[in-house]
Amino acid sequence: MEMSAREAALSALMRLRRDGAWSDAVLDSIIRRAGLDKRDAALTSRLCYGVQQNQSLCDFYINAYSSVRTARLEPKVLDILRLSVYAILFMDRIPNHATIFEAVELCKKSGVSRASGLVNAVLRRIAENRSALPEIPGKGTAGYLSTLYSHPLWLVESFMDRLGYEQCEALLKANNASPGIWAQVNTMKTDADTLVQDGAEKHPWLPDCVLLPDGADGLNAVYEGLAYVQDPAAKLAVLAAAPKPGMSVLDACAAPGGKSFACAVMMQNKGSILSCDLHEKKLGRLRTQAQRLGVSCIETRPMDARKAASLGMQFDLVLADVPCSGLGVIRKKPDIRYKDEKELAGLPDIQLDILRGVSECVKPGGVLLYSTCTLLKAENEEICMRFLHENKEFSAESFDLPEPIGHVESGMLTLWPHIHDTDGFFVCKMRRSI
Repeated sequence: MEMSAREAALSALMRLRRDGAWSDAVLDSIIRRAGLDKRDAALTSRLCYGVQQNQSLCDFYINAYSSVRTARLEPKVLDILRLSVYAILFMDRIPNHATIFEAVELCKKSGVSRASGLVNAVLRRIAENRSALPEIPGKGTAGYLSTLYSHPLWLVESFMDRLGYEQCEALLKANNASPGIWAQVNTMKTDADTLVQDGAEKHPWLPDCVLLPDGADGLNAVYEGLAYVQDPAAKLAVLAAAPKPGMSVLDACAAPGGKSFACAVMMQNKGSILSCDLHEKKLGRLRTQAQRLGVSCIETRPMDARKAASLGMQFDLVLADVPCSGLGVIRKKPDIRYKDEKELAGLPDIQLDILRGVSECVKPGGVLLYSTCTLLKAENEEICMRFLHENKEFSAESFDLPEPIGHVESGMLTLWPHIHDTDGFFVCKMRRSI
């Protein structure tokens, strides 16, 4: 099925809107089906992700120059306009006249040729006024940032309440950046210096962490078992847990496996790690990567972490990287920002149930590590404080990480994309006394 990059991007946007699917899976499917080469595949991905990162901003300018408001436009026509406005505003290498021509052609190919005139007129006006576009109203307010950085207003207000205006804006800006692919070195097989010779870049302050080169070639080290993909934030969580050779470890919500692999490498493959997940299919992929890494101390088992006590086992270290809203990884999954706030309301109860369930698997004197990839207190600090209030045999424990983070006295740490250049992440280390 032949498609241009713009047709593929439009097809992806339409499926995302219609099916509520996640962009990475949809893009992968469409790119493969369309048979796009590397260059067109990259363009398709940038267009699709770019629209999601700037949807509210694109809509603001469409409304400024369209006789029909975005709320009344046919969804397919709005998709074409967003795609084209993003290209005009953010992609200097594509001539505006080419973008406008392609937009009109997309209208014809997509069965909405009747909208060609409106699309042509709106895009021409935006292109002509690109250097003097109307200002977004309400500068200095959450509404202004919501439009400028295309984050839902409720989320902006949440971040602003916690961070203040300037820090909130820095976070939103970081969320719209591209972070690249970070990987952790499998020090049982190689070292960072060797991977650097193959084009990787060392992390500025986290040892044995490298930025992989762009493109498929950058993943060769992963396929060869020399490294595994993992954001610095997740590695820092494992460093806080401090697994040691000979320990017994339960990774209760393990897929895709990064924390299990980090533990195995730090333990020098000595000891035992039980990696569990609700879905057996995900565990199959984990086992494949463990084999590549040469890790033999990992066993897998499907399990509902809320019922972890059914294992009838206790461990030196229990990791609970619980299901969460994912609002710390917006820069990698731009569409995650559009999750319905109401649908997130039930997550804290699930998270607390998991924490209660896995806590029974911690040996006296052992460590329980709670983590999420979200930045909402309701899923982070509040969960841990409720758990600690209920379970007096557990207490938060301080830990040390590489500078610039250093000593974390409270035992709780939030990592911020705009401060630490990591995923947004929360870690709480707890020790069981009896």
